[in-house]
Amino acid sequence: MTPQISSYLGNAARFSAVVDGAANWSSASPCNGWTGADVLDHVIDTQRDFLAQRGCDLGPRPAGFPADVWHSHLEAVRRVVADDDLVLAEYDGYFGRTTLAATLADFYGFDLIAHRWDLGRATGQEVAFSGAEMDTMETAIAGFGESLYMDGICARPVAVPQDATRQQRILATLGRQS
Repeated sequence: MTPQISSYLGNAARFSAVVDGAANWSSASPCNGWTGADVLDHVIDTQRDFLAQRGCDLGPRPAGFPADVWHSHLEAVRRVVADDDLVLAEYDGYFGRTTLAATLADFYGFDLIAHRWDLGRATGQEVAFSGAEMDTMETAIAGFGESLYMDGICARPVAVPQDATRQQRILATLGRQS
């Protein structure tokens, strides 16, 4: 297993903890117009779409209770990413030449961190980013540049108080009020 896949799976494990702690999937999330279930569906569907574009067969999309769907999806991803040759094969990505492993670690890792907070907010769970996660988020934000604010990605930044924490500033950059 590559270090990048280990990073992705670590983010997925922390996301899973919030999924497992969720009770009310119909509560509004910080993502405009989305419930907690919608956030989870977004995470699953964007990962499945990306992997399908890379020729990976995850099988049919799981159905059922949201937490069960997530765990079935993640198990299918684990099977696919166990193939080091597959995850290290290069392709031309949105930001240039990359690998499936790098995209899962960088873009989808960022997505798992941000949406873990969104899901926590929707389901009444407190989510605090670690220093390493905040480093990851800040690096990703800088790398995405204005692409971060394309339609369907993140809302424009919002203002924060002068005494805002590092996490609050990162979330504000993603258009989220904490």
